Formats: sequence, structure tokens, C-alpha cells
Amino acid sequence: MTDTPLSVAHAVVARMVRRSAVAAPGVVRIGRGGPSILARLEPAVSVRTRADGIAVRVVVIARPGHDLRVVARDVRTAVSATVERLLGLDLADVTVVVDGVGE
Repeated sequence: MTDTPLSVAHAVVARMVRRSAVAAPGVVRIGRGGPSILARLEPAVSVRTRADGIAVRVVVIARPGHDLRVVARDVRTAVSATVERLLGLDLADVTVVVDGVGE
């Protein structure tokens, strides 16, 4: 039996990225910290297909008192694990934007 390639819709990848990112320590929520108009202009999670794999960008709001570098690293690790291990897709890039600190 041969393995057939798996095709996963960008919306499914984005949903899995969102779930894994919000579960990372120090993350309050996925989304922007500024005016809501920005959320309509650019989504909090975006997924692009590139020649070398999937490129993911996720915007998070961190909990007060957490080291933002550590939060970004933990989100990147969680998203990488989800995309590569659970979805079986090649990951080219993960960009984490910490857009604010809040409750």
C-alpha cells in the first residue's frame, strides 16, 4: 500500500494553529491588542503555502508578567509540533507577533 499525499485546507491549518497557540503558557488569547479595525484588515492567524512548506503567522496577546521572548518561543514550538506532527505538513516558517499584554 502506498501513502497518498494529505491535502489539508488552510482553514483547518489555521484552526489547529489557533488552538495550539492559545494553549501555550503565557498566552491570553489570539488576536490583536489594538483597535478592532486592524483585526478586520489582517487576520490573527494566516497560513500560506510556499515551495518549501507551510508558512504560518500568528498574533497573540500575552499574560502580564510573562517574558515575551519565552511566550513567542513557546507559541512557535506548539505551532511547529501541531503542523509537523499532527497534520504531517512541512513547516517552512512560523512568525509569532506579540501584539499586546492583557487579561
